[in-house]
Amino acid sequence: MARIGLLSMSDGRDFVARDVADHVGESTRTLAELLRAHGHEVITARDVIWTNELATTEARWVAGQRPDLTIFNYPVWAFPHFTMLAADATPGPLLLVGNIDPQYPGMVGMLAGGGALDQAGRVHSRVWGDPEAITDRILTRVRAATAVTGLRGSTFGRIGGRPMGMYTAVANTDQWMRQFGVDVEEIDQWEVVRRAENADASRVAAGRDWLEKHGNVHYDGRQLTPELLERQIRSYYAVRELIDEWNLDFSGIKGQPELTTHFATMDVTEAFLNDPYDWEGPKETHVTATEADMDGALTMQILKLLSGDPVLFADVRHYHADKDVWDLCNSGQHATWYAARSADPAENLASVHFHPEVFYFPAGGASVQHLAAPGEMTFARLTRYDGRYRMHVMRGAFETYDDATNEAMMRQSTYEWPHAFARLRVDSEEFLSRFGANHIHAVPGEYVAELRAVCELLAIDFDGFGDLR
Repeated sequence: MARIGLLSMSDGRDFVARDVADHVGESTRTLAELLRAHGHEVITARDVIWTNELATTEARWVAGQRPDLTIFNYPVWAFPHFTMLAADATPGPLLLVGNIDPQYPGMVGMLAGGGALDQAGRVHSRVWGDPEAITDRILTRVRAATAVTGLRGSTFGRIGGRPMGMYTAVANTDQWMRQFGVDVEEIDQWEVVRRAENADASRVAAGRDWLEKHGNVHYDGRQLTPELLERQIRSYYAVRELIDEWNLDFSGIKGQPELTTHFATMDVTEAFLNDPYDWEGPKETHVTATEADMDGALTMQILKLLSGDPVLFADVRHYHADKDVWDLCNSGQHATWYAARSADPAENLASVHFHPEVFYFPAGGASVQHLAAPGEMTFARLTRYDGRYRMHVMRGAFETYDDATNEAMMRQSTYEWPHAFARLRVDSEEFLSRFGANHIHAVPGEYVAELRAVCELLAIDFDGFGDLR
């Protein structure tokens, strides 16, 4: 649910404002009721804006309610300086909504007000037409604004530092605060090791029992033992403790090479933080990026705020040219929810295998292997070109095949890790020539329009691939 502020603009001549008052009031009620019908809270200004004083006082009052998005409604011609004064008192995302009615030229008022905002450099969006016909376009802006507002004032927990020399995993904290309103809390990985030892033994044992009961645990007595699996569960509780103590909204864990060589992999920790459940029941997902990938985590957090679903994180590991399908595979990061995308954890875990970790990770532990269930997806990744942010976006789908084909394809890379076979709607040459990172992210459904709107609000370049270019 979003909190939406609504101000309606009118004519500055008192006799005109009186004559159109009923029309403006009806337009305001119609728009407010439409938004409430979709589950949103609407805060309507106490009066119609038809003087410069009302433009300032009513906008300040609405802004004081801390809306995620403020809508300026133009059912009639409105003096443009009302828009400028109200916008000056409106700090958050702004949407102008105009009617298409030859009798009441609200469209003219929207264009005049929007043009004035352009001249002043104030970012805003515009939607026009009959409210019922433009509902989807309005709701797209609502979702985008809610995501942008959700970022501001949040804290990212960076556990560890730069992993294995990855420039694309490290961002400028000053730029994050200036552009996104996100603070970064630096936390040493020693905290995971230290706190893991203090995890409640009964909760850890219950977690291992649950994984053994619902998942497929393949102990080998060396790289994966009950003790190592419990160490990973202890690490999960250690990070949960850090999240609560430091009020972290999303996180990243370096992992490699210190923890993966000398302690245990963070695969179980990362998978279940990203899941909407763990062995203790339903919970909110907590976006956690492996290799402490900051721009990856920020991309994931935006996708989470747009969709409400767990978000995929993966390496672009292999391209099966014969099928025009990519194998998106990365140790640890795929939430188990992706195995079946079911609300029932048992249904997802039935297709999840906890394999002994491979030679990359001598400390051992369980990898969290599954093949992502098929379905339409939106793919995205924040990258930077010469310091300026851009959002790579593309459409695609996850596919699966018969069991023998699935296994054969998985064994061409690292079999023990989670996989997603992705058919991207972009030519492979374009993708490999332009994509600006080794990590990619995805969420089920269609969110291209929302990502465009997010980019507008955050002054990010929208960089579409394939049919979005």
